[in-house]
Amino acid sequence: MLVKRNAEENVVLEGKRKRKKKKQVTTPRPACSWVYFSRDFIKEYSASHPESSGLKAATKAASDAWKSMSPEEKAKYTMRAREVWDNYLSTAPTRTPKPRKQAKLVTRCSPGRLFNVIQRLTTEQKAAVKSMGFGSLLDLRCRTLRRSLCLWLLERFDTTQRSLEICGERIPLTPKDVELVMGLAASGKDVVNSGPDDLIADLRHSYDATNHGISVRLLEERLAEPEAGEEFKRSFVLYALGTLLSPTARLDVSPSFLHFLTNMDVVHQYNWGKFLLDRLVCEVSRFHQGKQRAVGGCLLFLQLFYYESISVEENGALAPAVVPFLSSWGEDEITEREKRERELGGYGCGEVVCRERCFDLDSCEFIGQLDRPPECNISSGVEHDAPFEHKENQVEEQIGEFTLEEENMLVFVRNKDIVCGEIELVVESVRKQCRNRDYGCDEIVDYMKNNDHEETCIYGPCSCPLPDCNFVSSSEHLSLHFSSKHWDSGRRFRYNTPLAVSLGINEEFLVLQAEEDGALFLLNKGTESIGNTVIITSIRPISSEERFAYNLVSGRGNSSLRFKSVTENFPGRVEGFPKMDFLLVPFCFFTSSGQLNLEVCIQNTTELTADCP
Repeated sequence: MLVKRNAEENVVLEGKRKRKKKKQVTTPRPACSWVYFSRDFIKEYSASHPESSGLKAATKAASDAWKSMSPEEKAKYTMRAREVWDNYLSTAPTRTPKPRKQAKLVTRCSPGRLFNVIQRLTTEQKAAVKSMGFGSLLDLRCRTLRRSLCLWLLERFDTTQRSLEICGERIPLTPKDVELVMGLAASGKDVVNSGPDDLIADLRHSYDATNHGISVRLLEERLAEPEAGEEFKRSFVLYALGTLLSPTARLDVSPSFLHFLTNMDVVHQYNWGKFLLDRLVCEVSRFHQGKQRAVGGCLLFLQLFYYESISVEENGALAPAVVPFLSSWGEDEITEREKRERELGGYGCGEVVCRERCFDLDSCEFIGQLDRPPECNISSGVEHDAPFEHKENQVEEQIGEFTLEEENMLVFVRNKDIVCGEIELVVESVRKQCRNRDYGCDEIVDYMKNNDHEETCIYGPCSCPLPDCNFVSSSEHLSLHFSSKHWDSGRRFRYNTPLAVSLGINEEFLVLQAEEDGALFLLNKGTESIGNTVIITSIRPISSEERFAYNLVSGRGNSSLRFKSVTENFPGRVEGFPKMDFLLVPFCFFTSSGQLNLEVCIQNTTELTADCP
């Protein structure tokens, strides 16, 4: 047994020696000038300093000596290293680099950063964004890229043909697709981001632009300011281009964008669809050529274009969409779509669906090229006695007292409904986004079914209760606004915990904000002949079903008044005094200075039987 074990160990050792010898066949890379110097220095240092503590002390001394040497003194070792390196390059066999497959996408396209900035914009700033033609970005709901999908699409992106090779078909990309997906104009003047540097010298200085670019953090700080003038417009466009629409491989925003932002009055006249597509093709081409590791361009456009062009449903149909598609895809919708993709076996297992979208019934612009002769006349096939009538490019549909014009109507025509010589229009429904979409509502209102969603929409606008503030937004955004802008103008409280408050003789209300969820309430005071009436209302849309129970207590000596009720919802400060239950506090309960002292307790429940502790 011992002999057998020794034989096995010898075989293992022999194999290790062979492997070591095999590794040593490769010619080692030459050393640098520091290595040649340190070898000579350490030998001399060890011989002249036998008392030193070994190699560590000698290496430390060599490092100090090397740092103190002049370039002329280092030239001896530098020339030696260069000669060895030249000899290595001339004699070493050429190495074929292994193709590296990039498994992880690196990109500066970050819809989440732009999403966060948009949420903090004021009403005036949003109006300024819309005036420039970028209003569709206010409907951005997607915060993250699906990087695996983007990488998969980049591998199938033909930059020469400007098309995607997916699902066995070639799908061309046009500026019109950018307009449908991102909502940016695909017509107008070309965007030119070049010119003499002296024309933008002042702008570069104002944005502290360096060779690396304009700092994204600097733009975020400027967009946080309340002003909505020309400076805000320029900063917003720069930020949108640098973080979502046309990012480069670098982290900062390209200063070349300043060339077309010198005059902010003509920004809405540019062909942004063509500009974004051109930049995307350029950046993807550089990525394919290996010139940069990070991918620039608007990858969110590719992602949403794929979702809208490839059906993963069993019947190969696409659900009716709202233009731009940007507003139809939030995190929940994308998560559900990705789940369906995995169930089918991965990307590219769906079916290419050509969905034509017409906005003018007399002159429809089809995105996909239909296989029909040029002389083929297309008629609407709609008679004068049909529900829709043509009148000089205007279509109207009368629904009660509601008149829907053609510009607000989406007509979806599928390729299976198209015949040469005539086209049959299939109007599935007249759909439009809820009027509260600017405040967070994603609902699509179907007017053909007389949908009364807008009357009960929980995203109805709420206004800031302070008289000098004109802020209007959803109740959630109003809560954030009040806590950040008016944190010292109200009182914070905790649910189910009594809070002592005081109202002066001229104070008509007091804003209360919950610490747990930031909800806003108003303690309202009215004046009657014998005293003050007091109620509590909740600042939220009237249609909201959420209610809160509350207690009011007013005391004077051994006497006290108690009142229990449930809050009513109002979208702001109460004008006048609503007809509802209230606590009447006689003037004799007031202090000598006319101040009303109360104990307030708001419960996060509608049960009136529970008393506050």
